[in-house]
Amino acid sequence: MKNTLLIFILFLLTVTDFAYSQKQNKYPVTGASEQTPSRAQYFSWINNTPEGSTEQQTLINLQFFEWLNKEYGMILDIYAFDVGLTDGRNFYGSTKSDRFKKQYPNGLDSIYRKAKNMHTRLGSWGGPDGFGDTPQEAAARKEMMIELCRNYEWALYKIDSYVAVNGGKLRKEKAGELADMMRQMRAYSPDLILLNHRLELYEALPYATTFLWEGAETYIDVHMSNTNTAPHNRAGAMSRGLPPELKRLTEDHGVCLSSCLDYWDDDLILQAFNRSMILAPEIYANPWLLSDKEFSKLARIYNLHRKFRNILIQGIVLPESYGLYPVSRGDAKNRLITLRNLEWNDRPQTIHLNEEIGLTQGKTVKVRMFHPVEKIIGTYRYGDTIRVTVPSFRSMLLFVSTDNRYGGEPGVEGVDYNVIKNLPGKPVEIRLLGLPGTSANICLPKNMKAKSVSIDGKQIPELANGKSVDISFDGKKLKYPYHRKLAVLSRRETIADVSALYEATVFAADNNALEVRSLNRSGETNIQEVKAARDAFFNQALFTARGIWDKNLFDGSMETGFWASRWINPNTRINGGCFRLDLGAEIKVDSVVIKVRDPYWLKPLEFGIGGTALVSSDLQNWQSISFFADTRMIIPVNRSFRYLKLNPYPEAIAEVEVYVGGRKIDASGFRASNLFADSKAMKCEALWTSSFVLDEIAGNSYLSVAINGKHGEEGAYAALKIDGKLVGAPSRAVSYPSNTWEYPVTRRDANYTYYFPLDSTMINKKIEVFVMAYDKENTDIRPEVWISAYPVPYMEKQMIIER
Repeated sequence: MKNTLLIFILFLLTVTDFAYSQKQNKYPVTGASEQTPSRAQYFSWINNTPEGSTEQQTLINLQFFEWLNKEYGMILDIYAFDVGLTDGRNFYGSTKSDRFKKQYPNGLDSIYRKAKNMHTRLGSWGGPDGFGDTPQEAAARKEMMIELCRNYEWALYKIDSYVAVNGGKLRKEKAGELADMMRQMRAYSPDLILLNHRLELYEALPYATTFLWEGAETYIDVHMSNTNTAPHNRAGAMSRGLPPELKRLTEDHGVCLSSCLDYWDDDLILQAFNRSMILAPEIYANPWLLSDKEFSKLARIYNLHRKFRNILIQGIVLPESYGLYPVSRGDAKNRLITLRNLEWNDRPQTIHLNEEIGLTQGKTVKVRMFHPVEKIIGTYRYGDTIRVTVPSFRSMLLFVSTDNRYGGEPGVEGVDYNVIKNLPGKPVEIRLLGLPGTSANICLPKNMKAKSVSIDGKQIPELANGKSVDISFDGKKLKYPYHRKLAVLSRRETIADVSALYEATVFAADNNALEVRSLNRSGETNIQEVKAARDAFFNQALFTARGIWDKNLFDGSMETGFWASRWINPNTRINGGCFRLDLGAEIKVDSVVIKVRDPYWLKPLEFGIGGTALVSSDLQNWQSISFFADTRMIIPVNRSFRYLKLNPYPEAIAEVEVYVGGRKIDASGFRASNLFADSKAMKCEALWTSSFVLDEIAGNSYLSVAINGKHGEEGAYAALKIDGKLVGAPSRAVSYPSNTWEYPVTRRDANYTYYFPLDSTMINKKIEVFVMAYDKENTDIRPEVWISAYPVPYMEKQMIIER
């Protein structure tokens, strides 16, 4: 019996070893090669910071991706925990530690099961060492990491110097331990990707899959920002080049979806199809902050990349005539071409349908566009040339094919559109797009069979029968391009109300965390999974504790507040800062009460000393009001006003209350800021201005006031007067300073662009544009004004195709 059992055990070990060897034979020692198709990833940095994630929040995040999978068919290959799962800032951790058990009371089992059900594998961040000083400590470290592969099919391990133990480096004498650990991890996960972020790995280097290209992170306006003027904040990210020799075994850190979300899809198109590295599409942070209408586009990019990923591994750089860093990927018969235009004017582009773009086989060439909109461009002969127009500061994705292997993508001829849903066995949903007042003659492609077709709920049998129909889009036809240059500003003498212009913009702006700005940008959600992920993020204890959202001043709790600037770099406060309160409308007020927790939090004010507040209804005429510094400061206003300034001010305010008729009034319309300088600290050294009247404003329009040239840090501001009324810019590139969630907003000393939303009430009114310079050493600037629209002001129709 014993001999039989021994033989059986040896048999099992032999079979298992054979299975492992068979698995490993499919993959190189690095876990992937240049020919390995990309893996779609999300990682959690900025959803949490160094404190790490939790079981509950991770399950909620996975529920969001599961919803994307069910709703749109999007598959996420890897969900990676960033800092804090086990290792963290200045420590190496363990899945057996009290810290881990507190954050993951049920371990990783439920998370693993949920991820596996949606075809997603897990990964994690860590330091390169952690092997301790004894054989026992090294064995424990290795066993923990090997267990992640053995029990949970780990797909990714990112090692980073941020852990900071031993200077964040791998000790040279421990390189053999890392190499041995990687060999054993890959016995269970032979395709495990090891991301190497900025580290010397010595003899373990051959086990690393990637290096961090450019060493860059992509948190917009924190780690990556514009260096030139542009109509949005992602031009800097979109200007990134190409890795040497189009190497794919590197990492570009993906696309951050947390701040400055406008034009995020142009950024992701370049990451996924232009660079198309081993991790693509790759996003991180808080994708649930997109608006409800944008999730179909996110899924569409992932789905298209998955469809073509086997041919995206081969790429060529196109000639310079194709613009900045153009790339064509694919095989002899199918090419995906990415173009970009980082100029203020739209750019016509000629494309040669031949070997120049890598197309070497075939006679008939079909061309369609997948981004910025989808469009069936046409069918041509091999060798023909076509012309497309790449819009200003956008990317473009084209598909050029001479065979039908990648056919089957739904589409509509004769009109721009976006595919919303394309799931097997379900109706195809397409959003038809046209500018106001335009019409189109449309039909389905010949290879697309349909049982029925409806537009906006009305059945259109002609389309199902292969015929064409005319459609018209609502609205009045636009007389002008929605994107165009309006004016160049001229220098003039400063004016009496220049301080009021500055105040108009800083009162229109805010100093909230960048993620709060994104939430306000995208609006409320009607999707349960999106709401849950947003709530999990904004309600986590540290987000509240850091005091980075002005709404905490009006929530009735002394445990919350708006005070992050107290602990971050004092230079975040411009010229010492100033506390501002905007009531949203002029109100006759008895008093304003400002509360802090204790005298220490009152600093730099001193308990019992006198102070002065300023109030105004028009930003030009200010009245001063005296008060006494206290933990409950009462400012006896007794007059009508909208705006209040306090400088100096308590750096850690917990609550602000406004009393009318002896009763505290609702604060839902109140706003506050605390980082902008007082206008008294801003001396205007030069002024530029221009004016115009718009007799047409397309939907979603805004003005970009581009201040070209060096003006110094916070050295130039812009504001408007519309029929004499002061109007500020609520947003800017680079972003206004914020109370920090992860790291402060970057500082730039040149090329700010201020953004002013427009609406129909501004038609036929005189619009005066002002640019103020505050750095007397840097006044050689060239301001100009452009009008743009985001999203493009399309009218829409909903098409449903039953197959």
